[in-house]
Amino acid sequence: MQFLDTRDGPSVSLHQAIACGLAPSGGLYVPAALPVLNMAEAHHAQTLAEVAEFALAPFFAGDLLAPHLADICREALTLETPLKALMVEHSYVLELFHGPTAAFKDFGARFLAACLARLPAGQAGSQETTILVATSGDTGAAVAAAFHQREKVRVVVLHPAGRVSARQAHQLGCFGDNIHSLQVAGSFDDCQRLVKFALNDDELRSQLTLSSANSISLGRLLPQMSYYAWAALTHQRARQQPLNVVIPTGNLGNALAAVMARRMGFPVGKIVFATNANAVLERFFAGDDYQPQTSVATLANAMDVGAPSNFERLRWWYENDLELQNAFHAQAVSDAEIEQIIRQGEDRYGQVWCPHTATAVNVLEQLRAQSGDWDADWAVVATAHPAKFETIVEPLIGRALPVPQALAAMLQRPAQHLAMAADEPTFKQFLMQQSYRAVV
Repeated sequence: MQFLDTRDGPSVSLHQAIACGLAPSGGLYVPAALPVLNMAEAHHAQTLAEVAEFALAPFFAGDLLAPHLADICREALTLETPLKALMVEHSYVLELFHGPTAAFKDFGARFLAACLARLPAGQAGSQETTILVATSGDTGAAVAAAFHQREKVRVVVLHPAGRVSARQAHQLGCFGDNIHSLQVAGSFDDCQRLVKFALNDDELRSQLTLSSANSISLGRLLPQMSYYAWAALTHQRARQQPLNVVIPTGNLGNALAAVMARRMGFPVGKIVFATNANAVLERFFAGDDYQPQTSVATLANAMDVGAPSNFERLRWWYENDLELQNAFHAQAVSDAEIEQIIRQGEDRYGQVWCPHTATAVNVLEQLRAQSGDWDADWAVVATAHPAKFETIVEPLIGRALPVPQALAAMLQRPAQHLAMAADEPTFKQFLMQQSYRAVV
């Protein structure tokens, strides 16, 4: 399969799209077509890795990475993805935080790393490669964990100073070796802008092999379809009905993966986007023009995005904005509502929610109250473990949270960051200097 540039650049193969990250035009790579799969052929797919191989086979067909797909899935997608029934009838939670950094970003990051390690000579991952990633909290740690101490790979993680939780920040700086953590004096949108600048700078590209591990990376987006496909198939086999989902989203990559899985034929029902006070998507899907904004800091910091990159991909698949607006619903949630959901979580649902998952729970409650439909099966997508946000969650629930073992191990390591201004010349100078340092 070929992959197209959303800004009309030349098409490329899968491995080329994964190696580049961002198209030279500044656009994003999208599949030339979304195949519609025969779900009767999915009966053999029981594990997450098996479902992923079934779902992704058409995208890998004919590519140099195709012979490695099964191994990539078995290497990267071994994480638990429990779909649990909640205390409220017809309500479920899809837990995506059982990976090494306790966030859903582990799935895509591990898959991308496995792909890059198998690229042919002359492509990113086979020679000295610098992987750039902007993070609003969880992406950077997942990418760092996936690429830590991999040969001939350097990772540069940019995060907004003071806008990630203390434990998130510690994760970002605790790896060392081939992982560099930059604390940027600005917002996530500034970090994202710097990454896109570097990927499109001719001088940098002439001297460095650059790639991206943000959700703009096709190598992260494609595997995220797998857990929606797996959950929907599992639910349909057990309940004989589709699974509707409410997805916390900032940069729209996780939500877009669910959209793609549904369009390919997996039994995903309605898809609703939950956001925090950065309400760009809520306003657009309510009928307004799409207007990116300067992001504001919220309790759900990993969703503090004012210009969601993957909106460009989502828009590309629809004839016009009206058709897109009619296809989905987005709802913004305030910090006060997030706090209330966390405070009530154990009594009402038997769960402790992280601030991001709390936005999805709030939106689901509002949807059901407004429609009166309490019989449809809905799952909220739990994107991170609440222990990553202990300073927010613990005062609201009145007790300390146990810390997952992998997270606890990271918190015991020393952490180090380099402070940086949010301007292109400074970032470019840093990358040029780093090019002369030995890679692990």
